[in-house]
Amino acid sequence: MGYKVAVVGATGNVGAEMLKILDERNFPVDDLVALASSRSVGKEISFGDKNIKVQGLATFDFKGIDIVLSSPGGKVSAQYSPVAAKAGAIVIDNTSHWRMDPDVPLIVPEVNPEAVKEIKKGIIANPNCSTIQMVVALKPIHDVVKIKRVVVSTYQAVSGSGKAAMDELFNQTKGIYMNATPEPSVYPKQIAFNAIPQVDVFMDDGMTKEEWKMMVETKKILDPSIKVCASCVRIPVFIGHAEMINIELENEMSAKKAKELFRAFDGITLIDLEQEDMEFITQTETQGEDDVFISRVREDATVNNGLNFWCVSDNLRKGAALNTIQIAELLT
Repeated sequence: MGYKVAVVGATGNVGAEMLKILDERNFPVDDLVALASSRSVGKEISFGDKNIKVQGLATFDFKGIDIVLSSPGGKVSAQYSPVAAKAGAIVIDNTSHWRMDPDVPLIVPEVNPEAVKEIKKGIIANPNCSTIQMVVALKPIHDVVKIKRVVVSTYQAVSGSGKAAMDELFNQTKGIYMNATPEPSVYPKQIAFNAIPQVDVFMDDGMTKEEWKMMVETKKILDPSIKVCASCVRIPVFIGHAEMINIELENEMSAKKAKELFRAFDGITLIDLEQEDMEFITQTETQGEDDVFISRVREDATVNNGLNFWCVSDNLRKGAALNTIQIAELLT
């Protein structure tokens, strides 16, 4: 059985990656519709060996669409996702708007696939990119020994802010070599050759929205009792998020046991000095890959039952488009 699929935000970074992954994974698409804002109407985009003309989201009739893969921005999703759902489609939304709605399941297929049965509004939410890779990494540990607390520092690529941010990094880097003064636009400070300890807007308590998302989304997806302290940093990398994760467990677990669990878990690739030529993996090495990569697994002697590890993933794939397609596969 094939499905009629609409991709909302088809001309963006994540939308383009969704189209690519649909084709790569041979998702059963009978008919595909590409939707975007009015300024993109008429443009042609690629899907497999076909060229598809972009249609306008504002005037599109969703009747007859089975699945909507949505990544247009929160305000647009707030307006159009309910329209699509009312017309009978299941919307898998990649924006932040629906994630904490109690009637909308928030799903990472390796972690909580059973939540797909809880659809009430016709909408499923795709979690934040930094949350996705972290909960995939936490799941095999938490299933064996409960995690009490997580302290995570992220090192996030500019692609998480969209194409304009990638252009800003490129132009600033090029400009510095030509003795030009960097002019921040997307970010509050220079991103080239720099690290910015702000991802998303600041909240009243000094936490950024990204840090808050990691806390509340982890609780919703994995376990409401887990305490999460996140510090999120934007760095001059185009694609790929990295996280240094420290966990405190209820009971003891050795690094050796943690490695065994990581190695056996679907969706994780463990890079281990005992088996590989290299001890750790970096963002540039995971671009275009589907898995969450874990390395530098070690015990933390400064807390009872503590473990540390390095976690890296392609934020446009597993952190966004791939997870969305994997959710769609749960519906088939």
